[in-house]
Amino acid sequence: MVHIWPISGLFLGTVDEWVRCNSGVPYTRDITSSIKYHRNVTANGYRALVYSGDHDAMVPHLGTQAWVRSLGFPIVDDWRAWHLHGQSAGFTIMYSNNMTFATVKGAGHTAPEFEPERCFAMFSRWILNQQL
Repeated sequence: MVHIWPISGLFLGTVDEWVRCNSGVPYTRDITSSIKYHRNVTANGYRALVYSGDHDAMVPHLGTQAWVRSLGFPIVDDWRAWHLHGQSAGFTIMYSNNMTFATVKGAGHTAPEFEPERCFAMFSRWILNQQL
């Protein structure tokens, strides 16, 4: 059973069961490469955090790492572990143009779903401009 209430032209409702999205989303356009968008964002002074779960079987972190390297930004803070509660929580590297790449130890494709505490710590530190 689904209950729906209109609120300001939008609908707010409850459902008995949530299901994950499938691949049947009707996209009308595809972007073959997002590199120019990331170069534009960082060239305009915006900070960027790119992260991957190190157990992601859909988009492995090594592929994301290679993609970030392909941007050609100089390294500011080289590859190193970042920690939470005295234990390794992943690895990180910072590039010029305010780009940070991080892995989240033990996380799959939807990293916050698998490792919410580590992802929250990573994001909190990044948004507060603190070192991971």
